[in-house]
Amino acid sequence: QVQLVESGGGLVQAGGSLRLSCAASGRTFSSYAMGWFRQAPGTEREFVAAISRSGARTYYADSVKGRFTISRDNAKNTVYLQMNSLKPEDTAVYYCAADPSLVLRVVVTLWDYWGQGTQVTVSS
Repeated sequence: QVQLVESGGGLVQAGGSLRLSCAASGRTFSSYAMGWFRQAPGTEREFVAAISRSGARTYYADSVKGRFTISRDNAKNTVYLQMNSLKPEDTAVYYCAADPSLVLRVVVTLWDYWGQGTQVTVSS
């Protein structure tokens, strides 16, 4: 079992930056790939970014590539999402997720553990 708690969300103007954090507890953090997903009102949850167990590999949705950076600190059991050049369309609840797979997967239903989410609102 893995417990995930996100933090760092808030209100920011377009063009601004935010850094989300996700603290994990429970079983060995480094045994899980970690991911960020988001869900805007009236839409399905979508993949944003993922990082491998060691942090050597990352993968991004096209919509955030070049603006967002995922990273992890296995010593602190924490994964981060640095979000730069934010746009109003980035407004959503952002969720952290954990997956024991060696493959970085984008399908929501394949991820095993989820946090409660943190709201990010980008004003125009």
